[in-house]
Amino acid sequence: MEKIAWDDKFNIGVDIIDKAHAKLFRIIHKMIDLSNDPATTKHTSQEMIKYLETYSMAHFAEEEAYMRSIRYGGYAQHKRSHDHFRDQTLVSLKKDLEMSGYSPSSIQRLMGTMQSWLAEHIIKVDQAIVKKNVGAGYDFSSQAALISKAVNRASQDVFQTEMKLINTDYKGENIGNGFYCHQCYDIEGGIRLRLLLGIEEPLLQRGLEKLYGKRRAAAMSGSRPANEVLLQVFRQFFVHMGKFFQGEAEREPDKDNLLNTDEFRMDFMKGYPCRLLFGSKSGYFIFCYRTWRVRR
Repeated sequence: MEKIAWDDKFNIGVDIIDKAHAKLFRIIHKMIDLSNDPATTKHTSQEMIKYLETYSMAHFAEEEAYMRSIRYGGYAQHKRSHDHFRDQTLVSLKKDLEMSGYSPSSIQRLMGTMQSWLAEHIIKVDQAIVKKNVGAGYDFSSQAALISKAVNRASQDVFQTEMKLINTDYKGENIGNGFYCHQCYDIEGGIRLRLLLGIEEPLLQRGLEKLYGKRRAAAMSGSRPANEVLLQVFRQFFVHMGKFFQGEAEREPDKDNLLNTDEFRMDFMKGYPCRLLFGSKSGYFIFCYRTWRVRR
């Protein structure tokens, strides 16, 4: 039986969902291998299928929770697709398994149906989550080179160091001791843009040195800077990027814009089509943005 290979075309850009999809493919491939092995017992097949079903249902619940968190307009229809697979397709296939005594051919039918359904569901249904959430209008994701230049100019002014774009598909990896912030802008055409930034601690220190001088900045090291100090660094960067996107900030960033690591990850999982990771001699810098149309 031919396996459908997992590759980047199945990524939707939401890390927690992409990882779950990749794991589902791995489980299905393992089951296909087991069905081809004469030594595989009925009990082993039953336990593996039970595990696959449990993981699939947990993933559906997780994906549905994410859709609710971003108020996805296609949620109801998407959930019906999950419910139909769980309550009808899967029930029918499991009956076939039991009637055949978990024969290799019935297991392969189940796995074949599941991997085909999963592949089609990701391409046609899951990827629509991000596409519809992003909305029409300003799409700068294809202009990574321009964004990179703008970030580098802002970095030289704010951090006094050169930035190099090292990853155009940042997936939320840890950057060490990081500090995070977000800001929204209104741009023409009824589009709202949200920036999500992350600064590694040594890079932040360079920003503090420019603001307060080396002696005072050194005195701040070793403890978490006060919120107002952090905001001063982020505000400078937001001013530069607001000019680049030709947007008007909805308000001056305050302590509510600052995020801890867990809040950053939750925000990141909402789906940012543009996810760039920059590197410098002083540390990493995360730059993400997403847009959506605002209803008037």
